Amino acid sequence: MENSNETLSNSVARNAIGLALFAFITAGVIGVVQLTSADRIAKNIAEAQAKALYEITPKVSVDNDLLLDTLDLTTEKSKSAFNINLLGPIETGATAHFAKKNGEVHTIIFPTVAPDGYTTQISLLVGVKLDGSISGVRIVEHKETPGLGDKVELKKSDWVLGFNETSLTSPSIEQWKVKKDGGEFDQFTGATITPRAVVGAVRRTLTFFNDHKDQILASAPQSAASSQENAQ
Repeated sequence: MENSNETLSNSVARNAIGLALFAFITAGVIGVVQLTSADRIAKNIAEAQAKALYEITPKVSVDNDLLLDTLDLTTEKSKSAFNINLLGPIETGATAHFAKKNGEVHTIIFPTVAPDGYTTQISLLVGVKLDGSISGVRIVEHKETPGLGDKVELKKSDWVLGFNETSLTSPSIEQWKVKKDGGEFDQFTGATITPRAVVGAVRRTLTFFNDHKDQILASAPQSAASSQENAQ
């Protein structure tokens, strides 16, 4: 009887150890996969952002590094100086990028988030020239419906190019809506929520620039080494 109890105890102990090892290994594998996936996703987003920056402001129009000449909009100093809520729920560390020629800023590219997309929030970059007009808008992350809301992507349609050269006065601020709401901008057939969210986010970005232009320019970093200098 004692041998049977001892055998049962040993069996239970072995099974418990086996289950514990299995759980430990499984948790480790899941952790590695999640970490690898997170790194890959972050890299893909960073690459998409870099590509978008130079689509908004082509390399021939700048002589500085857009990835280096930046201003963190989420520091306590920035939060106290700027109404960053206009840019939506941007992530910690989100930066504005300064495009320069001959040492002079001519365009600022802002990170902006439309919190009211059809499925979830939409992340975009909005380039604003010093005269308050838009140099370009690009969507860098979204989960909108394929074939409908994803037409905000340039590779799916040229809809986003409709923002080029617009401003708070052209069209008028009252017209910064999709046509279904009485505004200037097209919506998509069968999808109004996504373009409505993007239009609203771009308008708020222009308002942010208009409200803080002088402060933002005063906060611009000293130019990083120009691409010409780097090439020497």
